[in-house]
Amino acid sequence: MEKLASINDYFIWGIDDSPYGPVPLEILLDWIKDERVLPDTWIFARRGGVWQKASDFSELKDYFLLDNDNPFATPPPARLKPGSLRRIKILADMKDAQLAHLADFLENLEVLQHSVIVKQGDAGDAMFLIMSGELRARTMIGGREAILTTLGPGEFFGEISLFDQGPRSADVVANVDSSVLRLSTSAFERLTREMPSLATPFLQATARTMSARIRADNKRLTRVTQQFAASNG
Repeated sequence: MEKLASINDYFIWGIDDSPYGPVPLEILLDWIKDERVLPDTWIFARRGGVWQKASDFSELKDYFLLDNDNPFATPPPARLKPGSLRRIKILADMKDAQLAHLADFLENLEVLQHSVIVKQGDAGDAMFLIMSGELRARTMIGGREAILTTLGPGEFFGEISLFDQGPRSADVVANVDSSVLRLSTSAFERLTREMPSLATPFLQATARTMSARIRADNKRLTRVTQQFAASNG
């Protein structure tokens, strides 16, 4: 029998702009521990009837506090958790065991605002997955910046470099402080060689998103072409 929703359940606003739930408190705490829910994640509590940031809930905020007993201690390098990797859309359907292995091939980078992550013309040597922040892809035309697209959490770029280390087609610049994951071409080659059963679903998910992008670009090109023809008809 399906479990009835409780007045104490929560709904979580996902990175795909969709609500998830109802979720009981004990599951929500597990998601916080796995970093699937962050301090600025929007949450709806049935009993309160309003959307708030997770850190604003009295029953949750203590779970986001850092341990300051020894402020001079250097924390160990944080290992990427399966739950946090699911912020990336192409990884959302992978199992925890798969994501745990994939984390061994990824490099976590903190990028400051205005930093150039990849530069147009440079040889491609990595794919990037965006965990948080905002980036823009740009090209310079006549000394002026032309923005090609804006990228946010859950998206990726530079995937062609996994197959062809040709020159980058655009700059990618951080609009704000951002966190990205880097999958180098050498790490990808090692992944396909050592764990083909993991590389296959990763490539399939990447290819599906690439195909969707191409279809969207084709539609835009068709629309622009039709508008140009109509204006000159």
